[in-house]
Amino acid sequence: MTQPQPFKINIPEAKLAQIRARVEAYKWFPAPANEQGFAYGMSTPVMQDIQRYWLDTYDWRKAEAELNRWPQFTAEVDGQTIHFVHVVGEAKGKRPLLITHGWPGSVYEFWAAIGPLAFPSEHGGKAEDAFDLVIPSLPGYAFSGKPASPVGQRATAALWDKLMREVLGYPAYLAQGGDWGAMVTSWIGKKHGAAAGKGGAKAIHLNMMAFRPGPPVPQTAEETAWLKNAQLMMQMEGAYLMQQATKPQTLAMALMDSPMGTAAWILEKFHGWSDLRERSLLEVYTRDQLLTNVMLYLVNDAIATSIWYYNALFQEGGNQLPDGERCETPTAFASYPGERYLLAPPQSWASRAYNITRWREMPRGGHFAAMEEPGLYVEDVRAWAREV
Repeated sequence: MTQPQPFKINIPEAKLAQIRARVEAYKWFPAPANEQGFAYGMSTPVMQDIQRYWLDTYDWRKAEAELNRWPQFTAEVDGQTIHFVHVVGEAKGKRPLLITHGWPGSVYEFWAAIGPLAFPSEHGGKAEDAFDLVIPSLPGYAFSGKPASPVGQRATAALWDKLMREVLGYPAYLAQGGDWGAMVTSWIGKKHGAAAGKGGAKAIHLNMMAFRPGPPVPQTAEETAWLKNAQLMMQMEGAYLMQQATKPQTLAMALMDSPMGTAAWILEKFHGWSDLRERSLLEVYTRDQLLTNVMLYLVNDAIATSIWYYNALFQEGGNQLPDGERCETPTAFASYPGERYLLAPPQSWASRAYNITRWREMPRGGHFAAMEEPGLYVEDVRAWAREV
């Protein structure tokens, strides 16, 4: 372990020029004549619009200044260099909340939520709802170090617990996550939670269900219908997952050479997984938000190691719990209705994998909850923490 070292993002101009040159030199090819929207994957007109904005308007230095607005650090934990945002808010060290992102997100997903969570009295809330926030970059993502081999979610949970308790000195904490962050947070609850008799996480909050109960057999008509729909959505949306989990290096060799390809690979997921029932992709997010998130995979050449993370799931044994076991740490779940890919299961199914103590059906929002609907996300996390 090492003491946290202050970290500031300052990307060399040469790296930015290299990215820009490749974006500018991208050679377009004919789209299908009957292309409608995102029917074939990433939309050609939308990606062309993104390219124009990237070259003519997007300002990385402005984004960099915004990213540097909140205190960031690095620390060595079990040989891994971990980058993290650490905001000591109005809680003044007494109410730590660990938040974990997923793929293709980043710590930037939570940018709009940091102020209200850490300094609620400055955002129309009450000081007693304040948290100390710790938001790490997953191993191999953004400014965390690149592991020599894939590091998975169980291993990340152990790293995060040591970061919280041994590096930052928080003997007990709350933890929240979605996507891979939900898997990491679930393993924190299972292996490093108060219910496991080890201190650590007092309670966890998820906006994606990660564990599968054992045996994974539906027990009600509702569960049967959900499982059928979930399997259909996995067929429709899960090809990327199988590629990243089984052949990550093949994909990495293409993406590492193409900022435009990386952007298309990421932005297509933002389109497919966000709540677009009433708004379009570019109405839910600004172009600057989308590109800043993409740039966090490009400026530090992190796209390859980020997709290794999928293979690590299989190496660690997957997300299937042994028969009869569950995460006994008190677990809250927020179900966002725009989550079309990883559909929320019935509560009866989830309760066989988790000690569910809170379940909320959210009015809107999708997979990237904190970035899509920061107000709703903050409100729900605050309410959960009050109950804990």
